Amino acid sequence: MRTIKELAEQIVAREGGFVNDPDDPGGATKYGVTLGTLKSLGIDKTGDGRITEADVRALTREDAVAIFIEHYFRRPRIHTLPAILHPTLFDMYVNAGANAVKILQRLFNDMGQRVSVDGVIGPQTARAAEIAAAAAPDHIVDAYGIARRNYYYAIADSRPASRKYARRRDGGKGGWIVRAEEFISVRYHLSDAEHRERTAKWR
Repeated sequence: MRTIKELAEQIVAREGGFVNDPDDPGGATKYGVTLGTLKSLGIDKTGDGRITEADVRALTREDAVAIFIEHYFRRPRIHTLPAILHPTLFDMYVNAGANAVKILQRLFNDMGQRVSVDGVIGPQTARAAEIAAAAAPDHIVDAYGIARRNYYYAIADSRPASRKYARRRDGGKGGWIVRAEEFISVRYHLSDAEHRERTAKWR
């Protein structure tokens, strides 16, 4: 079982270096940490009294790992869930914030458990996770990963500017889909043809 630090380091590697894509609502980002995150946490890396793009550029990998562990794993209480869910949920929380938890909560409701879909991990969600993991230990991670993949497709359905993250220019799987499928058993990966069919209506 990988440690939380190892999981965070893998997320940093997955996120990559500095980017400032105008189509990305997160804005300037480095190692997955956005300018908005730095502002909300009051992190002034340059020490000039302002938090700007320069502070994003000044982030180190170690900074990002520390931010992720504290603010995207511990504070959201991901640690209270079964360990088998930690890698995929932690990765998704960095990518999508509280929506990562809402996806899980909707999944529990689909499985017959009455859970509030509020994006908050409290006793109710933690208990539902224990029940789901005990009932379907070989399937719960795949089920979450598939729900996560569907979430990405749904975003791209409704927001054309985000389609480039779900589909490459050549029509193949984009970064979002590839990333989701890293946490899904190979037998549940979409074939290239299935992906192309799913995205065929996009322009």
